[in-house]
Amino acid sequence: MTNRSIIVGASRRPMLRRLAPLAGLAAALLPGLALAAAPNEASGTWLTEDGRARIRTEKCGPQNTNLCGYVVWLKVPLNDKGQPRIDFKNPDPKKQARPSLGLQLIMGLKPQPDGHYGGKIYNADEGKFYDVTMWSDQPTELSVRGCLLGFLCGSQTWNRVNDVVPGQLTGPTNGPGGPRADAEWAPAAKAPAGAPAATGTAKAAPKGAAKPGPAAPAAAPVEE
Repeated sequence: MTNRSIIVGASRRPMLRRLAPLAGLAAALLPGLALAAAPNEASGTWLTEDGRARIRTEKCGPQNTNLCGYVVWLKVPLNDKGQPRIDFKNPDPKKQARPSLGLQLIMGLKPQPDGHYGGKIYNADEGKFYDVTMWSDQPTELSVRGCLLGFLCGSQTWNRVNDVVPGQLTGPTNGPGGPRADAEWAPAAKAPAGAPAATGTAKAAPKGAAKPGPAAPAAAPVEE
């Protein structure tokens, strides 16, 4: 080994000793930095960026790991005729008479490896579904990124709200005073505690008994 090699090696040792405490400090801070970067809880009630609606998001699905969302308040709940707004642009004729207030528009977004949720969102203004990604980097904000055909994309920021305003639905999903879930994401009905399981078959009606007729359809408001 030459004298030059010895001198270079010796000159590096003090520098390494000075850097060691900094390396230890960085390692101690890394867990905290990772925690700060983790997404926040995406469930809650949010005011849309345009202020037209409040959307309640909550966990759903068989394993309660998906994210669903419902309209729980509308700034303008009535149409020009003073009737409740309905989902008249829905491509499914059976859903065109359902009220806009309380309908489900976030369809069971799936959790992603980065902590975001991805899936479909329904736009009642157009009666169309779009790809969407949602996540929360700030406890008071929900980021919403929607895409049409995978390349026409836009982002919004919804703000968390904790108060209740007149006309807002506050009941449980599919319960009294709450929004309505589509059949695929409807909460499973729970049998009352101690209730026996349904068994056997229904008894036949007595001979000559009148059979019940079909129920009359409920009248629905007409949307312009």
